Amino acid sequence: MGPTNCALFPSRIHTFATYFEYMQSGINLRLFVTGLSYFFLLLVSQRGASMNLQTDTSVTDTLAMALPADSTDSMDSLAIDTVNVPSALASDLAPVPSSTFISKLFTDPILPFILVLLALFVITILVFRYLSNTLRKLRQGDETLSPGKAFDTAVLLEQSNATVNSLTYISAGMISLYLLYVGVKGTESAGYAMEWLNLLVRWAHVVVGIMWIGASFYFIFLENHLNRTEGVRDELAGNLWAIHGGGFYFLEKYKVAPSEIPKKLHWFKYEAYFTWITGVALLIIVYYMDAKAYLIDPSVADLSPATAIALGITTLIAGWFIYDTMCRSPLIKRQDLFALAGIIFITILAYVLTHLFNSRAAFIHVGALLGTIMAGNVFFNIIPSQKALVRAALTGEPLDAGLGKRAGQRSLHNNYITLPVIFIMISNHYPSTFGHKYNWIILLIIILGSAGIKHYWNLAERGIRKKQILAISAGMIIVLAVLTSPAVESTVANAMPVEFSEVNTIFQNRCVQCHSANPTDDQWKAAPNGVMYDTPEQIANMSDKILIRAVRTHTMPQGNKTKMTEEEREIVGRWILQGAKIPQ
Repeated sequence: MGPTNCALFPSRIHTFATYFEYMQSGINLRLFVTGLSYFFLLLVSQRGASMNLQTDTSVTDTLAMALPADSTDSMDSLAIDTVNVPSALASDLAPVPSSTFISKLFTDPILPFILVLLALFVITILVFRYLSNTLRKLRQGDETLSPGKAFDTAVLLEQSNATVNSLTYISAGMISLYLLYVGVKGTESAGYAMEWLNLLVRWAHVVVGIMWIGASFYFIFLENHLNRTEGVRDELAGNLWAIHGGGFYFLEKYKVAPSEIPKKLHWFKYEAYFTWITGVALLIIVYYMDAKAYLIDPSVADLSPATAIALGITTLIAGWFIYDTMCRSPLIKRQDLFALAGIIFITILAYVLTHLFNSRAAFIHVGALLGTIMAGNVFFNIIPSQKALVRAALTGEPLDAGLGKRAGQRSLHNNYITLPVIFIMISNHYPSTFGHKYNWIILLIIILGSAGIKHYWNLAERGIRKKQILAISAGMIIVLAVLTSPAVESTVANAMPVEFSEVNTIFQNRCVQCHSANPTDDQWKAAPNGVMYDTPEQIANMSDKILIRAVRTHTMPQGNKTKMTEEEREIVGRWILQGAKIPQ
């Protein structure tokens, strides 16, 4: 089939990052592998030294007491001799206590996973580096290649080069970020560093996401507004005049392909890939690197961090395969039945995840799965179809009509998933949605309502105005907002007065560990978002937020780390509903 299915290579790794300039000289790869090997060698050497140092702590302490104060240098030398390490490392290892960076690194539970992942990356880099060299020699040594084989070879060479580049950059970034994580872990800078890391990756995710969604919306607009009748040449499907940024633009869409493929052809794929990559990075930073606080809620399911993370990753992988299997089944021939099956699948998934994870994490995993489906559609179906189209135009060979049909179906699915994904990601910052008792139903209504709005939008751009679809879809979301509002939810009668002293005791026992000028929490060394509950005034000023986060949605304390009880939440709620009065 040519380059589109990549049947020669089981991994089916396509282009991820040709935004970066190629660094294909052999010395770059050798330097990378050599540096990585030295890094592992240094860690292994330091680990052995650190273990021996800890074993001989009593000997060193005895010597320290026995020797006079001016004999410190002799004591250090003797300690180094005792652990029997290479002299080149002696000066580095002598003062290493158990709380150093190296000891933290080797006791970190994530290290084995990082090493395994890094080893897989290095092996993959070497394999694709070898493949690149083989393909390059093939192109240079055989000038009689047919147009089809020449195109296939060029595509595979590009994919191999880009795979080497992207994995090299990802490996370097992963090592750097992981070492930073280990370095700040347990220090006063931990919360600060993670906040900045979260901010930078989130910023990148939003930027590339806008690029992807914006390009998608733009091409849908073009398709729906093409002039298909007036003065259109036979080989064209339509054209369009536009004005933007002080200039006129004229665009043409071909029915199949131009008679000659231009040398510079712009592809719209990297936006999707980088949106997914930054999204997964953000998922790891926020939810997996601190699973106890953000992924797990013991009151929902008592999971270990490893189990919870494994369930999260399995959700993304299994979810994609379930969706892909549905698309390859006879179900795809009936859009109504396919949509119904998709709704049932999302409903089951939402219910299961909200009964396994922290509610906020459950919402984000549903959104992440939908985003994975969208990126997977681009990677495995849409881009291969486009490459097959280019190949057919270059070689004159017939095009497999099934490829275009499947790509069109996946593109349509992405179109309808867009608004639900955006809404889920936004709602994730508003506890009234994910923190509600029936959060899985809220999630389902958000998905259906936003998909319905997109359906109205698609029809409207084709000149079909079905306002009832917009009314029903928007009405679903409005009714949802009303039904989950404080005005409708049941409240405790004012006949049960609450004194501030009761509330203050709860806050001192459950909240000030983080929200204080001097936090005692093992993670937060500064009050999150600057919110403090050290004084009655500070508590009263935040009463509206407390009502939402701690009382109605149970999203504070995070992961219920301090084990606030339901009775305590009710007491705080009654105090706020009675006016949040504090002693004067």
